Amino acid sequence: MNWKLAARAEKMNPSVLREILKVTERPGIISLAGGLPSPKTFPIKAFADACAEVLHKDGNAALQYAASEGYAPLREAVAQMLPWDVDPAQVLITTGSQQGLDLIAKVLLDPGSRVLVETPTYLGALQAFSPMEPVAVGVASDEQGVLPDDLEAKAKDARFVYLLPNFQNPTGRTMTEARRAAVTAAAQKAGLPIVEDNPYGELWFDEEPPLPLTARNPEGCIYLGSFSKVLAPGLRLGFMVAPKSIFPKLLQAKQAADLHSPIFNQRMVYEVMKDGFLGRHVPTIRSLYKAQRDAMLAALRREMKGLDVAFNSPAGGMFLWLRMPEGIDTVSLLPKAVERGVAFVPGAPFYAGSGDPRTMRLSFVTASEQEIDTAIAALAETVREALAHHIAAKTQQSLASMATP
Repeated sequence: MNWKLAARAEKMNPSVLREILKVTERPGIISLAGGLPSPKTFPIKAFADACAEVLHKDGNAALQYAASEGYAPLREAVAQMLPWDVDPAQVLITTGSQQGLDLIAKVLLDPGSRVLVETPTYLGALQAFSPMEPVAVGVASDEQGVLPDDLEAKAKDARFVYLLPNFQNPTGRTMTEARRAAVTAAAQKAGLPIVEDNPYGELWFDEEPPLPLTARNPEGCIYLGSFSKVLAPGLRLGFMVAPKSIFPKLLQAKQAADLHSPIFNQRMVYEVMKDGFLGRHVPTIRSLYKAQRDAMLAALRREMKGLDVAFNSPAGGMFLWLRMPEGIDTVSLLPKAVERGVAFVPGAPFYAGSGDPRTMRLSFVTASEQEIDTAIAALAETVREALAHHIAAKTQQSLASMATP
């Protein structure tokens, strides 16, 4: 058969992260690559009880088709847990927040549309937007997120700006209160909608992050949230809060995609969280992840000493962001690190356009503290070896140039 691909399919690419995760499945590899929550945080007993209760209480409905908008009690619970006034009619339950990105792309993007993103940004968002063939434009960013002046300068004709204000993937950075106010003002001045993605916002360690951008301008924002990081990713449940003016089109895109997200899972999640379970459960996740972050920071300070490796100290979430010394390309470094038993994610794919080849993302939540120590020591040895090769090559080039008449 002669299968003719659509033009958009021709432009699809495999997820760099998913390809790297295949490598981490090899025996003996300590993975600091994937953005996977720690299985230690999965509330298995709570879900076992909820499963039995859902089937006992209304098993027929739980196993039947359901409304595309989502399970009404769950939508109401989502609206109540958000820190601004939300009508449950604005809540759309999605098959993971990743589906929310896909629906937004289908509804808001045309071929050639400009979409603004942070520098760097979430790789999965770039992948979700890509089939609609937009032009992704990176907005200059610092440790607090996008720069408002550059955002305003690039806003003309852009369909929206995609932002992760809390413990961003990949960098782990968080927007300050002042930056959120300035970004909101710049977007409102330019008439630029904001898509706010907040999968990590509950995973703060010492201090709760400032109010979401959406709380400051609900009519100008679409907000994405997820149950993956606070309950379990295998449920594939997230949610979207959208202005009533755009909600019907997002719902229609959802209906065309999958009719509805698994209603059994939705009912289980509601059963688990209806009595305030998240308020008791999430602090245990924060405590675990904070200890693992501290272990990784201690290992980096110890093992990378003298190597001119820069890294941040995130106030929550799951990721650290590193920048290697001059001459190190992390894409080339990865296979050498894997030979030493450690995997990470190179940073360049997280950029719209050409990325910084010296960057990498490390996840600190799935490895034990002992594994973190072992992995960072192995990574440091890999960096030392690569630096030695780089210095030797530069010296050889210098000698060769001096010898040339």
